Amino acid sequence: MKSQWVGIAAVAMTLMFAGQAEAAVDAAAFKALAKKKSCFNCHSMERSLVGPSLREIGRKYSGKAGAQARLAGVIKNGSKGGVWGEVAMPAYARLSDDDIKMMVQYILSLK
Repeated sequence: MKSQWVGIAAVAMTLMFAGQAEAAVDAAAFKALAKKKSCFNCHSMERSLVGPSLREIGRKYSGKAGAQARLAGVIKNGSKGGVWGEVAMPAYARLSDDDIKMMVQYILSLK
């Protein structure tokens, strides 16, 4: 019986650390792509620059219905301004749908 509990604990720890490693890879992939696409020229992780911080965006939209589609649309098509101020966001239509999805999922994970 004791060996079963040890096995269960080992599996639980493996899954826990695997999830943490995946989250770290997602953050690194997001940051690399955001840097490559110049997102950090207007957005920072923690404070507003030209646009809102990524954490502010995550807090505002996390858990809201349609948030993924809305943010994906803003990244792909840009915005005219008004939600976060008068500065418009340029379109990033050349980003793949997979890249946009990854970016949106990461931003929505920020709270």
